[in-house]
Amino acid sequence: MGLHFGNLAKVRHVITYSISPFEQKAFANYFSKGVPNLWRRFRSSVFKIAPPLALTYLTYTWGNHVHEECKKKNPADFENDD
Repeated sequence: MGLHFGNLAKVRHVITYSISPFEQKAFANYFSKGVPNLWRRFRSSVFKIAPPLALTYLTYTWGNHVHEECKKKNPADFENDD
């Protein structure tokens, strides 16, 4: 075939544009738009995520507590042993 990986097929009528990494600004509008957007996205999803997460945490801690209680020996079961 003679073609390198990534150039195995010829795609026609597709135009791609790119910008050099040296021309980009890595943190453009980070504080002016990024932080408010992060806060908006957090507020919109916190009530969807937090209740199941809290319920899962409470169930897990309750299950561990019950497991630890069940592992303990009851002294009343061994009063008459010699």
